[in-house]
Amino acid sequence: MAERGLLSRLAASTQGALVPPGPALGAIAEHLRVLLNTRRGEAAAAPGFGIMDFNDIIHLFPAAIPRMQQSIRTAIQEFEPRLKNVVVLHVPDEKDPTALRFDIVAQLHLKDARGTVRFHTEMHPGGRVDLW
Repeated sequence: MAERGLLSRLAASTQGALVPPGPALGAIAEHLRVLLNTRRGEAAAAPGFGIMDFNDIIHLFPAAIPRMQQSIRTAIQEFEPRLKNVVVLHVPDEKDPTALRFDIVAQLHLKDARGTVRFHTEMHPGGRVDLW
């Protein structure tokens, strides 16, 4: 196991341990959609809400990928208290190397529900983020 990296071990350890979908998970997913589709500075009441604008660092692609991962992780940690131990993994696409996809793996932290949850994201030109 020493030859595998931390993120690979985390991703492998979550297989089969996902929380079944429910109302709380749906509410979290909807909040993440709003969070990931908001750019930092757009929300006047909470200037730190959202993620960095990828268009500002697109010229650094693919070196910008770790910065986007960190931006997503930081936003979730700060604005989604129902998720703990957030890990954001880049998912390369062999068919389209310019596609930006990330998996979000976290621990659900609710009174009546605990477990691992996984969300998949895809960033589109213009900055729209799909989450499922």
